[in-house]
Amino acid sequence: MGKTISGILFAGLAATGCTTAAKAPPPTARPSSTAKPASAKVTYNYTARDRDCLKRAMYFESEHADRDGYMAVGTVVMNRLTSPAYPDTICEVVAQEKQFAPGVMTRVVDPKTGPELDSAVDGILRGERHPGVQNAMFFHTDGLKFPYRNMHYVVEAGGNVFYEKRGRDGALQTPAPLPAYDVAMNYVSDPRLSGPVQFAGVQPFATSTKIDVLLPEKGPIPRAMPDAASIPDATTTSAIPAASPASTAPGTVMPPEGSPIALPTPRPAYNSAGLAAGHLPAGG
Repeated sequence: MGKTISGILFAGLAATGCTTAAKAPPPTARPSSTAKPASAKVTYNYTARDRDCLKRAMYFESEHADRDGYMAVGTVVMNRLTSPAYPDTICEVVAQEKQFAPGVMTRVVDPKTGPELDSAVDGILRGERHPGVQNAMFFHTDGLKFPYRNMHYVVEAGGNVFYEKRGRDGALQTPAPLPAYDVAMNYVSDPRLSGPVQFAGVQPFATSTKIDVLLPEKGPIPRAMPDAASIPDATTTSAIPAASPASTAPGTVMPPEGSPIALPTPRPAYNSAGLAAGHLPAGG
């Protein structure tokens, strides 16, 4: 071979030192006892009429194009719905004056486009979006030119070009819409319930919450055990002082001096707070 194992190891270590900087051990994550609220979706109620309004906008604004064009217009409608700058229901967004095609709320939709158009509408309501539209809330017919410098174009689809309004610093000039993953659409039959849903007092948590258990401040206080010196060592009458004749009650029988006698041992104080359920005998 011509090379010893130690030489190979040395060469390997030298090469590593030339190309790799020493890395500090990763910091140990400290457990946190504070629960963090989990992100919750914003729910919007929609009715059959709202669905029809969305369908109309997607159909007439895309010039009866294809699914790609339908999805692009539908994404703009949903971007406006979830932006604070626009109304809170789909129909109110679509029916805004001078925003969508004239007659969008009254013209007849060609029934031949039903399956593909309905599939696109249902996809939008399920959370699908056109990936190229991004945060765009505006579009116009492809081929038109405008001199405004705040028109930031993002995609062309269905005969339209879609754009965001951004300032010189690149920031959106219109309040941003919610991402699709933060929006949930809920069908309701009552038109009065259409719009965003407000949940009062509901705060979901991603982790469990630490609970402090309050214990009573006062409880039974155990009495001290009797001192060993106070217990007689010999259980005989010699340790008991003799009673005087005057204090002896009539009929009292005294044992002869020096005879053994049994004295009760003091019982320890009973402390109920010191017992544990695990120390109780089975079946007791």
